[in-house]
Amino acid sequence: MVDYRIDRRSGVATYVQIVQQTKQALRLGELVPGDKLPTAREVVEATAVNPNTVLKAYRELEREGLVEARRGLGTFVRRSLGAAPADSPLRAELEDWAARARESGLEREDVAALFTDVLAKHFQAPQVPQAPQTSQTTRTHQAHPQGDPS
Repeated sequence: MVDYRIDRRSGVATYVQIVQQTKQALRLGELVPGDKLPTAREVVEATAVNPNTVLKAYRELEREGLVEARRGLGTFVRRSLGAAPADSPLRAELEDWAARARESGLEREDVAALFTDVLAKHFQAPQVPQAPQTSQTTRTHQAHPQGDPS
């Protein structure tokens, strides 16, 4: 079961935090297909958020095909994400590294910045293809590169 933690100072919308935490649980194998998500009422009681916020998050997860609502039964996981189980040996290495970073005096934000920088170097985002220019636009720019109509 997911234990949602809402950070009201983060600047991230509450429903987005619920979506992100659910996806993290799916990636780590803490939630697997067939598992039932907590009811909106349970999340509200645990986090003191508006029930509509929880329902909005669950609708977003459903729109993404990750969960399905079953009338009268609840919301259930349809599929998993990623392949990083919570008991992965890599997690143990990362935990050791994080402990060393903390012992060396780094703050959470410092560690996050380092980790984000390393991720960016090793997991580059796919390039977004640019829309092709029309032949009219291309000819105009090629024929008059300085903007001179002559």
